[in-house]
Amino acid sequence: MTEVASICSDLLKIDTTNDGTSDGSGERLAAEHVAGLLADAGIEPVLFEPAPRRTSVVARIPGDSPEALLIHGHLDVVPADPAEWKLHPFSGEIADGCVNGRGAVDMKGTLSMTLTLAREWARQGLRPKRDIVLAFLADEEATGDYGAGYAVTRHRELFEGCTEAISESGGFSVTVPRRAPAEPSRPDHLRVYPVAVGERGTAWMKVTAQGVPGHGSKPPVDNPVAELCRALARLADHRWPVRLTPAVSSLIENLGRALGTTIDLDRLDEEVERLGKAGALFRGVIRNSANPTMLEAGYKVNVIPGTAQAQVDGRFLPGFGEEFLETVDRLLGPKISREFVSFQDAVASPTAGLYDDLCAALLAEDPAGRPVPYVMTGGTDAKSFARLGIRGYGFAPLLLDPGLDYFGMFHGVDERVPVAGLEFGVRVLDQLLTSRTGRRGSHPSVV
Repeated sequence: MTEVASICSDLLKIDTTNDGTSDGSGERLAAEHVAGLLADAGIEPVLFEPAPRRTSVVARIPGDSPEALLIHGHLDVVPADPAEWKLHPFSGEIADGCVNGRGAVDMKGTLSMTLTLAREWARQGLRPKRDIVLAFLADEEATGDYGAGYAVTRHRELFEGCTEAISESGGFSVTVPRRAPAEPSRPDHLRVYPVAVGERGTAWMKVTAQGVPGHGSKPPVDNPVAELCRALARLADHRWPVRLTPAVSSLIENLGRALGTTIDLDRLDEEVERLGKAGALFRGVIRNSANPTMLEAGYKVNVIPGTAQAQVDGRFLPGFGEEFLETVDRLLGPKISREFVSFQDAVASPTAGLYDDLCAALLAEDPAGRPVPYVMTGGTDAKSFARLGIRGYGFAPLLLDPGLDYFGMFHGVDERVPVAGLEFGVRVLDQLLTSRTGRRGSHPSVV
């Protein structure tokens, strides 16, 4: 068993479930385990917790330049029902070439890659080309208040010199068929590597309808349950218009070039279906979205309650937050009030500089690959670090088997990550952080 697989397996065995109400006992255990791995390599960890057992770890590895790169990831995972899994979600079992368990992709596999690399550098007496700050954080799967949010407000000194960061949801391979006529000199399929340069904003909202309580057998005066249901139906049925941001436009243009096809910007929904896996890369980022996810009303079948509430997961594209909220208010109507459970603005980073280095590191290990810019549908702790002026990129490099449904692994059943993919990621990160072969600008950043 290689070191990266072993570390990943051990982390997966620690149940760090975060359901939004848990006490974080598993986060403390995982943080202490990570701190021990760092300390064994002579890297001094700093642990902090804003609430009991909601523990995070930060460490700095000195490099050849004081300008620092932040590599951050989260220790917590979403819940998993063992009855739905082939292997227990917290077994960490290695089977069929994969490490299995909740968090294998999201994102203990990535944490294992950075830990493995840091320990290997220590054994060899190597230094990265600039300071590296490693952050292993609590609470990303909820609001981040006990993790990155707390870190940037109360421990910002730990991130001194950090101007850029990398984290989850980017740098993984997506094998797609070429659309241009086949040529004997090149394969029919292409490996695309989406490198995240932005993510949609997050607007988690609690919406409330007030009405007149009464007996369930009588004609209602003002039933808040009915009013809320009508409002949520309007919200759920709304067809949000296409809004192309510069990063998404660049993604679509680069995909078209790589695949040897023209993507019709006026018929993007049809193009998503035509392009399959390639279309999935932009399907969720050409529109804002608002999905009702939770409902709460009433306490007895024969009583009309005075209040009904729901929660809505809202996401908006960079530059379209105001339009998003105006549309939500119009759809909900005047009888529905709303408040934010969590609000974090959209973030975007340039497709130059560090982005070029990320692409170069991928191509050094997979010369046939095609990096493209990418925007995430969801959100990460990058939003919190943006408050410190740190530009974030999604870059957790993995070489994946074409048959593995990577997107389905996130919060899905039977989550797993290939051991060979983790080993590939360690090599790519080594290329990026030490520049042993690749150099900025020595590769085409667009295809």
